[in-house]
Amino acid sequence: MGRWCRARSLLSLHSTLTSLPFQFSHPHPRFSSQLLHPPPPFQNVGFIGLGNMGFRMANNLIKAGYKIAVHDINSNALKAFSDMGIVTKETPFEIGEVSDVVITMLPSSSHVTDVYTGPNGLLQSGNVLRPWLMIDSSTIDPQTSRKLSFTISECMLKEKKGHQETPVMLDAPVSGGVLAAEAGTLTFMVGGPEEAYLAAKPLFHSMGKNTVYCGGAGNGSAAKICNNLAMAISMLGVSEALSLGQSLGIDASTLTKVFNSSSARCWSSDTYNPVPGVMEGVPSSRNYDGGFATKLMAKDLNLAATSAKEVGHNSPFTYQAQQIYTDLCQDGHETKDFSCVFRHYYSGKDET
Repeated sequence: MGRWCRARSLLSLHSTLTSLPFQFSHPHPRFSSQLLHPPPPFQNVGFIGLGNMGFRMANNLIKAGYKIAVHDINSNALKAFSDMGIVTKETPFEIGEVSDVVITMLPSSSHVTDVYTGPNGLLQSGNVLRPWLMIDSSTIDPQTSRKLSFTISECMLKEKKGHQETPVMLDAPVSGGVLAAEAGTLTFMVGGPEEAYLAAKPLFHSMGKNTVYCGGAGNGSAAKICNNLAMAISMLGVSEALSLGQSLGIDASTLTKVFNSSSARCWSSDTYNPVPGVMEGVPSSRNYDGGFATKLMAKDLNLAATSAKEVGHNSPFTYQAQQIYTDLCQDGHETKDFSCVFRHYYSGKDET
């Protein structure tokens, strides 16, 4: 009965939102101008984790008109928001006390667990919460997402939202990197109750342009690690082929043209080419600075490898990619963009 009431409440919430003058099905550019007065269920948004991604995502929520409170262990990040007149809090628990919705964007599963269940975490006061919705946009393992979702579902709300008595959690990792976070064009992969996903679309569309509902709790996290696994393997394949081509006497720019007009075309060749001088505006054109750090790719491959082992899945490329990116980190390239695999693994030029 409780589950039905919660679903009915969330569907009612979604119906209320979509009946308002602004329509959330329109392309992203319209959202900033139309969300100047956010609907009441999202009036107070807490944001925890102000790194390269979270800082920009929170800033886009502010531009969209949401009332934000933020927390991070980095005092400089907090000061940047405080200087803009944004409320800052010293602990995750304090964020929860002033928020209807809490969004987290953190480096790892352990950080997420600590923010939720640690000494100063969102659940510090026990199983009674103010926020009706928790959204975790961190890239973590599906198992942690599912455990936290279950823990949140066992809590109660301080104040009912219609017939809804228990809070809800969505795992909603993102794709697109820092540039997309800055531009508000991220893609969100969302797991959790579909009714909550539908109700939360205005929030997602204030920070991104695409949302994909992936199914139940943990499925958003599963989609993200699979996406990054495919990205890592394709980067290795493109880098290996371009390096071989150069060794056989084919210029990398010429071979890239072949790839991009034939069956080898992929994101790693036509959008994020790893060979210096082939493409402007990508990390390989600036000594592999910026972009998606090798240590983060290694972390995501560790998540994929662990998940594969847990379900007994045969994933030989996963383990090979994991080893290559782990080696890159151990060789001192952990802060360089992951496309540096071309230079430091395949080309034999150990430049820094």
